[in-house]
Amino acid sequence: MKILFLGDVMGRAGRKAIIERLGPLRARLKADVVIVNGENASGGMGLSAPHAQALLAAGADCLTLGDHAFDQRDMLTFIETEPRIIRPLNFSREAPGRGHRVITDQRGRKVLVTQALGQVFMSRPYDDPFSALDAVLRAHPPGGMVQAAVVDIHAEATSEKMGVGHFCDGRASLVVGTHTHVPTADAQILNRGTAYQSDAGMCGDYDSVIGMEKDEPLRRFLTGMKRDRFTPAQGEATLSGVLVETDDRTGRASAIRPVRDGGRLAPAGPLG
Repeated sequence: MKILFLGDVMGRAGRKAIIERLGPLRARLKADVVIVNGENASGGMGLSAPHAQALLAAGADCLTLGDHAFDQRDMLTFIETEPRIIRPLNFSREAPGRGHRVITDQRGRKVLVTQALGQVFMSRPYDDPFSALDAVLRAHPPGGMVQAAVVDIHAEATSEKMGVGHFCDGRASLVVGTHTHVPTADAQILNRGTAYQSDAGMCGDYDSVIGMEKDEPLRRFLTGMKRDRFTPAQGEATLSGVLVETDDRTGRASAIRPVRDGGRLAPAGPLG
C-alpha cells in the first residue's frame, strides 16, 4: 500500500495548493491513501467546516488536526458529523470527535489513523501521548486488525517526536511529526519496520516565518513587542510530506520518501 501524508496546511495558500494539485499529485504517486494535517488551514488557526469540506473534496481521505483543533468554533459540532476528521487523542475526554479512526482504501484495506499532541514546550499540559497511543496501537495491530497504522505526532520538540517514533516502532507503519512546519531530513525506517520522519513540513508559502508573513514575526523578535496579528503568507505553496510503502501482511514499511511539490522548496523524493 502507498500512503501519502502531507503536513500542516497553512492558510489560503496551502488550501489553494491542495485544491489545485493534490489530485494530480496523488495520481502521479499512485497513492492508495492520502492523509492531510489541516491544523492551520483557516487563517493559520484551526480548520473551519467549509475549509475541511474543500480539503476532503480535493482528495484527502482523512484530516488530522492539532493544538488549534477547535480554534474555529464550527469544528466543535462539525467534527461529530464528519468521521474523516481526527482531533488529538490526548485531548480531554470531554472534547468532541475522536482521536483515532480506521479508514478504508478502494481495495478494502484498512488503515488506522491517529494523532497525539506532545507535552514538551506546548502551551497546555496535555495528557501523556505515550500511554494514549499505546492503548490504540494495542487494539489495532498492523497486519492483523488493520493493514497499516499511521501516527501523527503533533509536537514542538524533535526529541519527543523521536521518542514516540521509537516507542511505536514495530506497532505502526508510519510515525510522522507535524506542527513545526519545516520538513526534516531524517526520513528512515526504524529497526522494527516503522517509517519515521520528525516533521513532514507544511503545505504553505515558505517565503515566510513558518507560514506567516515575515514583518510581524521579525518585529517581535527584534523588539519583543506585538503590534499586529500574524497573517498567513500568500505566495505559491509547497506541498510537503512523505510517501510510504507498506506490506499489507505485516504493516511494516518497505520505503519512505520525502515529497515536496511546487513553491520555493526543491522537489524531493519521487518528484525529484
